[in-house]
Amino acid sequence: MTQHILIVDDEKNIAISVDYLLRREGYEVSVAHDGEEGLAMIKSLHPDLVLLDVMMPKLNGFEVCETVKSDPTLASIRIIMLTAKGRDAEKEKGLNLGADAYITKPFATRDLVSQVKALLQ
Repeated sequence: MTQHILIVDDEKNIAISVDYLLRREGYEVSVAHDGEEGLAMIKSLHPDLVLLDVMMPKLNGFEVCETVKSDPTLASIRIIMLTAKGRDAEKEKGLNLGADAYITKPFATRDLVSQVKALLQ
């Protein structure tokens, strides 16, 4: 069965390029463009992994991550925070809320793919 990844990012150019990259690697991919839509899709689709931006309209990535990880039916979903917010305090906050990894933009596509593969093994 193909593993499913949800990209939650309000920057359409990033979402499009990451979508293409992951589909090329053989993953099924869905995209949401704000935190509220992303959380609704997480609840309905139960993806294997979520690539989650921090700075988004409606709900930020930290709020989405905290909501997912505090729900026993969703807590096993892997989350990679993918964001321009790269300060140590923000990285620590994301990991403390339950994110499995924290990657800062700009990122190397090779690094992103290897992190995705590592978490989905």
